[in-house]
Amino acid sequence: MTAPDRLGGTPPEDEPGLGPTRVRDLLAVAVVVALLAWILVRYNYSSLPPMPLLAGIVLYVLAALEVVIAFVVRNRVAARDVGRARGQLHPLTAARVLALAKSSAILGAIAVGVWAGLLGYVLAQTDNAAADHDTPAAIIGVVGGIALVGAALWLEYCCRAPDDPTPVA
Repeated sequence: MTAPDRLGGTPPEDEPGLGPTRVRDLLAVAVVVALLAWILVRYNYSSLPPMPLLAGIVLYVLAALEVVIAFVVRNRVAARDVGRARGQLHPLTAARVLALAKSSAILGAIAVGVWAGLLGYVLAQTDNAAADHDTPAAIIGVVGGIALVGAALWLEYCCRAPDDPTPVA
């Protein structure tokens, strides 16, 4: 029997905790944002300034930083160098890195959606010089968003606690 919570009810037995980010959730975010972005771009494209070619470069920078952090975290976790001693990966830092990974995955999905919505619109404009100019920037943005999602998911994977070793009999 479970103890009642503060509101007097009993918590469900199978209540999930913080689990890994699901790719299907990120895909749902990207699709919804892409649809909204496409609608906004469709009705406001003529009033938008030209997209700079490297507008999505910040996504690549964030992805690269997360890959570097993932290597550090993975090496520390594999060496069981997590703890409160000087030179170890502090557990609170690991939790912050995990929060960074989860939020970056959502940011990457939103970025993919925005850039994909723009890309979907400009690819349909076959006789528009401005759309031809914006196509490479949109492609760079979509790929950067995908790179950020991939790096964030890998960083999240590297933050997993190692399995307990099985005792040798």
